[in-house]
Amino acid sequence: MAAAAELAVIGGSGLYALLDGVEHTVDTPYGAPSDPITVAEVGGRRVAFLPRHGRDHRHPPHQIPYRANLWALRSLGVRQVVAPCAVGGLRPELGPGTFVVPDQLVDRTSGRAQTYYDRGAVHVSFADPYCPAGRRTLLDAAAGRGVPAVDGGTVVVVEGPRFSTRAESRWFASFGGSVVNMTGHPEAVLARELALCYSSIALVTDLDAGVEAGGSVTQEEVFRVFAENTDRLRGLLLDAVAALPTERDCPCGSALDGITLPFPLP
Repeated sequence: MAAAAELAVIGGSGLYALLDGVEHTVDTPYGAPSDPITVAEVGGRRVAFLPRHGRDHRHPPHQIPYRANLWALRSLGVRQVVAPCAVGGLRPELGPGTFVVPDQLVDRTSGRAQTYYDRGAVHVSFADPYCPAGRRTLLDAAAGRGVPAVDGGTVVVVEGPRFSTRAESRWFASFGGSVVNMTGHPEAVLARELALCYSSIALVTDLDAGVEAGGSVTQEEVFRVFAENTDRLRGLLLDAVAALPTERDCPCGSALDGITLPFPLP
């Protein structure tokens, strides 16, 4: 059977709709994904869209059904995923409205189901969490729209749903963190465990609490800045998914080579 979609966008806070198309309700061994998945054609490619938090933002970051989301996308035929997200800046130069295409990730979450492989010896390489081809495509799409985007940076993923203390954000910056976020993990590693290409573009909505003296983060500010930049982000994403390689020659597709899996992948 032909794939329903080959590419996917997982929308973050403030990006609850992207495509007008056919909705797919998908069952998985891990329950239902965050929302029905919309599939439409973009630039001659079949693209799926899934709002990470649900279209009504009912899933807080620590309760998003990450395993169901990635499994559902792969079961529809998706092999490349682009995942925009909202982040806080950990450096003064990464202020609100800045776009960052990260190349590294630090996990500071706790208690989340973060693997499909709860039995057997399945150890997947994760030294470079993001697809190099996807990263380059996002950077090119941003440049094509005249949107400055920082090439590289480390996302520190925290448990949430609270924001960081000043001491925490200073600590994250001290060990090399660029931005802080609540949803980048386990999403990225689950994509790798399914041999999917996964890349992210992060929109800075605020400077984190410890970066500026007296400053602090509010939910209202985060949503306001994201809304102000949603149109730019939408256009960039649509350009990027249309330009992703039709043939994968990155390492992502071979991430499971030589590994005996305890169950078949969809």
